Amino acid sequence: MTRYPAIDLTGAHVAITGAGQGIGRVTAERMAARGARVSIGDLDTEAAKRTASDVGGTAHHLDVTDPDSYATFLAEAETANGPVSVLVNNAGIMPNGGFLDIPAEQNRAMIEVNLFGVIHGMRLALPGMLERGRGHVVNVASLAGKFPVPGLAVYNASKFAVVGLTAATRLEYAHLGVSVSAVLPSAVDTALASGLDMRPIPKVSPGRIADAVVATVRTRAAEVAVPGYVGALATAAGLLPEPALLAFRKLAKGDRALHPDSPERAGYRARLTQDTTRKDQA
Repeated sequence: MTRYPAIDLTGAHVAITGAGQGIGRVTAERMAARGARVSIGDLDTEAAKRTASDVGGTAHHLDVTDPDSYATFLAEAETANGPVSVLVNNAGIMPNGGFLDIPAEQNRAMIEVNLFGVIHGMRLALPGMLERGRGHVVNVASLAGKFPVPGLAVYNASKFAVVGLTAATRLEYAHLGVSVSAVLPSAVDTALASGLDMRPIPKVSPGRIADAVVATVRTRAAEVAVPGYVGALATAAGLLPEPALLAFRKLAKGDRALHPDSPERAGYRARLTQDTTRKDQA
């Protein structure tokens, strides 16, 4: 295993996207508790300010789909907190529905946020890390980046892409002292999965994902599934003959993401539609 230069979180600068709530917020709490200087980036500036106030970090407006916005975020963050030691690409969206039913603008938004948001951050943060000969990037992907789910086709596509992007860039930069890790949550108990019954996939708390993100700063693991056994099951599923896998999916009612929205899920979808429309009109 490559030996990366150690990163002591005490005094280190950790920049986190989508940190106004959910996994990002709890990750900021965990990092700050270990002495890190934390920069909170979020499209919802007020949420970013609340998180920053609670953890003692700095708040910054960030639209991860806009490379100029991302560049401004990192510039402001480094002015406030010094060179970025750890970048956590956490921002993501997950509308659900049949492949032909999800509006084109939401499909586009998924790719822009979930994939290009990660690409923009890495392209902007990596040069400084490489120049310093140390640094760590954590891309919060998903087990949906390993295991296809009906009703999440484009979300699957975006997360499969992030898993591949992480693995390839890790190979490119390992010998230069910079590590890239992917954290793959199962369904997480946040707004992202609100109203979705994903059984038998377990919903896990944002805290468990945040702990996994923090742990990669020490371990520099290539991929971390949360919970770990679900990652093993996803790998095993890829080895099953298709008839057996389809039978298991039917038994487990694996098409739940195709079902009509619950009121809670409909609210999430409505907020995404509102945000997408606002961006298109900007």
